[in-house]
Amino acid sequence: MKNWSKICLLIAFWAGLSATQAQPAWSVNGEWLNRAVSDGRVDSVWKGIGLPEGFSGKDVIIGITDWGFDYSHPVFYDTAMNRYRILGAWDQFRNEGPAPQSFNYGTEIMGKDRLLQYQSDTSNVYFYGYHGTHVASIAGGAGAGTPYRGVACDADLLLVTFLVDEQAVIDGFNWMFEKAQEVQKRLVINMSWGLYYMGNMDGSGRLAETMQQLSEQGVVFVTSAGNNGDVYFHLSHTFSGDADTLKSVVNFDNMGHYAFWGQSVSMTSSPNTPFSFALHVMNSGFGALATTPFYSTEGGDRYIDTFLVVNADTVFYNIAIETEDPYSHRPEVRFRVKKSQANYKMGLMATASAGEFHAFNVVELTTDVGNWGDAFVANAAWPGSVAGDRKYGLGMPASVECAITVAAHQSEYRAGSGNLLYGNIAYFSSHGPTIDGRIKPEISAPGYEVGAALSSYTTEYSGSTLRTITFNNRSYKFVPLSGTSMSSPFVAGVTALILQVNPHLSAAQVKQIIIETARQDSWTGQQGAEAWFGNGKINAYAAVQKALQTVGTDRYPVAESRYAVFPNPAAESCYVTVQNNLSTVKAELLDMTGRTVRAEQFAAGVNTLNLSGLPPALYMLKLTDDKHTATMKIIKK
Repeated sequence: MKNWSKICLLIAFWAGLSATQAQPAWSVNGEWLNRAVSDGRVDSVWKGIGLPEGFSGKDVIIGITDWGFDYSHPVFYDTAMNRYRILGAWDQFRNEGPAPQSFNYGTEIMGKDRLLQYQSDTSNVYFYGYHGTHVASIAGGAGAGTPYRGVACDADLLLVTFLVDEQAVIDGFNWMFEKAQEVQKRLVINMSWGLYYMGNMDGSGRLAETMQQLSEQGVVFVTSAGNNGDVYFHLSHTFSGDADTLKSVVNFDNMGHYAFWGQSVSMTSSPNTPFSFALHVMNSGFGALATTPFYSTEGGDRYIDTFLVVNADTVFYNIAIETEDPYSHRPEVRFRVKKSQANYKMGLMATASAGEFHAFNVVELTTDVGNWGDAFVANAAWPGSVAGDRKYGLGMPASVECAITVAAHQSEYRAGSGNLLYGNIAYFSSHGPTIDGRIKPEISAPGYEVGAALSSYTTEYSGSTLRTITFNNRSYKFVPLSGTSMSSPFVAGVTALILQVNPHLSAAQVKQIIIETARQDSWTGQQGAEAWFGNGKINAYAAVQKALQTVGTDRYPVAESRYAVFPNPAAESCYVTVQNNLSTVKAELLDMTGRTVRAEQFAAGVNTLNLSGLPPALYMLKLTDDKHTATMKIIKK
């Protein structure tokens, strides 16, 4: 059972372990979700304590890239069970309907009627197919009358079931952006998945480049940190001469997975610094049986697919070598090994004259999405071999700079004695920094046994059930799952709350607000805790308060335009039109240092803003009504 729970926790999308682990008694009655909401200070935002009103993600879109969506689940209606909130889905595996207009593959499913007709995605990547539903439910589910309400329960949703291919992921991001632009709403994209070969471990590559470009256009990316925090799957070494050789045993563990193929070792080194590597095959007593040639990263990009004959057996392996990645300028290698005998020991050897070398040992599946770590091991029977560590555990897209990378902790709660309990980092939560030294993850959120919706189309879930409801003559379950897959959509939901409050914030501003308002406690204050928690724990209430006080960039279209300015640029004055359904509006004109240079009270209708006496420059007009804050750029000629 241990192995299966590890599979459920770690497969490509960082799925939950609770399918097989015993549940604490308090999780069954829904109290745990209340603890998560309280831990993240989301309940205060819902209630609108000290705020213009309660906020729940209205007029913001949350995009979910994942697998295992149940389009029919009642959590995707609003809390009154009237409005269906999934705008559309793109199933890249399905080919029985029209593809998106901008792309030539998969099936685009738009609107309630078609989504309910299709019922669920094809979920080709993993056989149990429920992860995406649970993730979307945490970010934006409305609870369907249960206590299991997601963080941004009024947000709209876009769902992409994506092929395991870098271009397919990029296409999914662009499709979501197009749809958000069509309805003039801000977009948050959640990625509760990660790989150690899609892009580079320093956070660079085509995927990172696309994310940065979309981020500059206002898309906020939120991603899980990963679930290898308890695995010694990373190996590092600083080479100091040609005679310097690194040796470590590559552990194999198929965990009984139906799609297990072997192991995948991703390797890299310092920019413009080559290295060589080989595979050393040993018997159960670590006696030498065979060794591959040493392959060098010098000599150009190439792919090698071959085998090694060991007695009467065959060890298959393939190697993808990139001499110098155009983004990272590092040599990049993916070394995949399949062994025919379970008792064989596989040793990795690497050598170089210089450079900081990194290797990551993860499972290889036939579906090409394995990512849970296996250890690098030292054994005295192979002299000089060294063990791995748990450092630098973030894959892609968790390492991308513009992404908000989320760790997982166990929600705290106050016991009857008045003492606060739990709040510790989840043992599985991967930690940083990145291999180029950046602090990641940025934030931590509740990710241990989160109660949320289960796809009604799965046939494989065997864990505990918190509640079962009937809707349209079909049964739907709510279950607890654990992983950074669960903490990431929690933060995506908080991001939707922030953008509802102030839709004019840039993606960088949203990220900075989350960082600056992070909650600190005794756990986050421990030595070295920044590698696990990042800047602290998510604090939705403080983040929303700060968003109300922050001047946005006013570059991003929103569905409801409350104000208009004409002319712009202007000379001595301009006119500010306020919607007729608004009453008094506080207007502040700020220079680019943030200093207020004019302050006015505007009423509904057309108002005059006096610009005389001000030097020609770019100014920001901050408009605050009883519910919202907006900012607009004004150029004084």
